Amino acid sequence: MELSAITLDCADPLALAEFYHRATGLPLHPANRADFAAVSREGAPMIGFQRVDGYRPPRWPGQDAPQQLHLDFDVDDLAEAEARLLSLGAARAAYQPDPERFLVFTDPAGHPFCLCPRRPRAAG
Repeated sequence: MELSAITLDCADPLALAEFYHRATGLPLHPANRADFAAVSREGAPMIGFQRVDGYRPPRWPGQDAPQQLHLDFDVDDLAEAEARLLSLGAARAAYQPDPERFLVFTDPAGHPFCLCPRRPRAAG
């Protein structure tokens, strides 16, 4: 079994796909439409965005509207990645449980995601 996709609920799939396209550099899927859109690259899991009527964004860190899921992204430079993501419409979460290890943000639809400093991979 191999992971092929991760799909997030949202109100506007095309807008959220554009955010993640600009944030990650993953290409927009050629079959994107108003009710479902995605970013994908050959050999990697697709990130999909599906329209949900009455969508309620999660509220980090509370659970009144649960997280549903969150994504983690490794980055080489936290400050540079943060500045770029904020300019794309992300927001830095007020609550940061472990800012020495990762930073929590929310995408334009309210989904929390984390930026983690890239660590060298162990040999072997």
